[in-house]
Amino acid sequence: MNRDAFESVCAFLNRNGGHLLLGVKNDGTVEGVIEDCVQDIINNIITNANNSHKLSPPFYLSPQVIDYEGAKIIYVFVPESSQVHSVNGKIYDRNEDGDFNISRHIEQITQLYLRKQTTYSENRIYPYVNLLDFRPELFSYVRKLANNERADHPWQSMTNEELLRSAGLYKHDHQTGKDGYTLAAILLFGKEEVIQSVLPHHKTDAILRIENVDRYDDRDDIRTNLIESYDRLMAFIRKHLPDKFYQEGEQRISLRDRIFREVIGNLLIHREYANAFPAKLIIERDKVFAENWNRPHGDGVIDPVNFSPFPKNPVIAKFFKEIGRVDELGSGIRNTFKYSSIYSPGAKPQFIEDDIFRTIIPLKSNSNTTQITTQITTQITTQIVELLRQDPTMSRKKLALALEDITEDGVKYHLDRLKEEGKIKRVGGTRGKWEILE
Repeated sequence: MNRDAFESVCAFLNRNGGHLLLGVKNDGTVEGVIEDCVQDIINNIITNANNSHKLSPPFYLSPQVIDYEGAKIIYVFVPESSQVHSVNGKIYDRNEDGDFNISRHIEQITQLYLRKQTTYSENRIYPYVNLLDFRPELFSYVRKLANNERADHPWQSMTNEELLRSAGLYKHDHQTGKDGYTLAAILLFGKEEVIQSVLPHHKTDAILRIENVDRYDDRDDIRTNLIESYDRLMAFIRKHLPDKFYQEGEQRISLRDRIFREVIGNLLIHREYANAFPAKLIIERDKVFAENWNRPHGDGVIDPVNFSPFPKNPVIAKFFKEIGRVDELGSGIRNTFKYSSIYSPGAKPQFIEDDIFRTIIPLKSNSNTTQITTQITTQITTQIVELLRQDPTMSRKKLALALEDITEDGVKYHLDRLKEEGKIKRVGGTRGKWEILE
């Protein structure tokens, strides 16, 4: 591997990211890497990227081997980092095709730190947060997800503290001199009370609004960490939207999951958490739309063919990629366009960049959605009636716990509907009971 390869990695991390191709000359000629050396070079990249004496702070990289006309190319995508990195004690920055050592240029280094810290709220340091403020079971879950993506993932052999540092979730503030875990660490691993103490406004609203358009048919008010938030949002989608059989090559894939893993990933990863605007995922009869506060880089509808992806929270984005929750930056939008046109023939998703980032997924084939929603509604109301037959004093909270997959607000909606249809009535007020009307 070229001696200056990590100078380019460092410069990419410090500037706008970049692509490193080993085995390709600067004029585009493909020479390839000697096949017997491929694994050694990959090991070299991974080891040095996680070695704080080489690259500081460490940054996990994922080299890939590409076969091109009989030659082996090693490809490394290096995203923009939200931190300032140095290699062998020197800070490099990127300008056009050059990597420049700016270690002796105090003004340039200061501007680099200021640009990183003012752009990314995920880097905000909380010096009094410690490991006891994180959910210990999430570390095992994250290692399992990372292992599913790569059997020899380095996180498997790291302690919890080492994992957090490797993922860029612990840093030093060169302005204040403070060290500590970042807002990104708290959002990914924090206990709920810790998250609410640093971000009291933090929540993501999942809403089903098909029959009761004035309020909602079902709702999940999510105020937990981002890892579990992703799981709950995907569960909400799977509960209320049908899936379609689709085979890509010899493999059956879930169109619904392929589309909405990207929508939900974008909703959580690229949100500006310093703003109190709540993120929303809303399922309606003819569309699903998501919105979150954004730090825009441009405005208007995004063209999937001609757009330059910009990471809003690079540390969180990189973390989600490591656990297989999102694709490479930029490819998710293209995949959403690809699979949406199959899921709802003729549908064209919209990604709208502004202070509020909006994603709209049309549901043109809504007859299946309506049919499934009607079936779910009938099933829930039937279960409620049977539960009230057994115990007429059951509260909304107890009904929600018994039904498991519905919130108290959802139970209230179905109770109101049953009352309007003349199937039940309330006798005796708040301390009374329900009467089943035959």
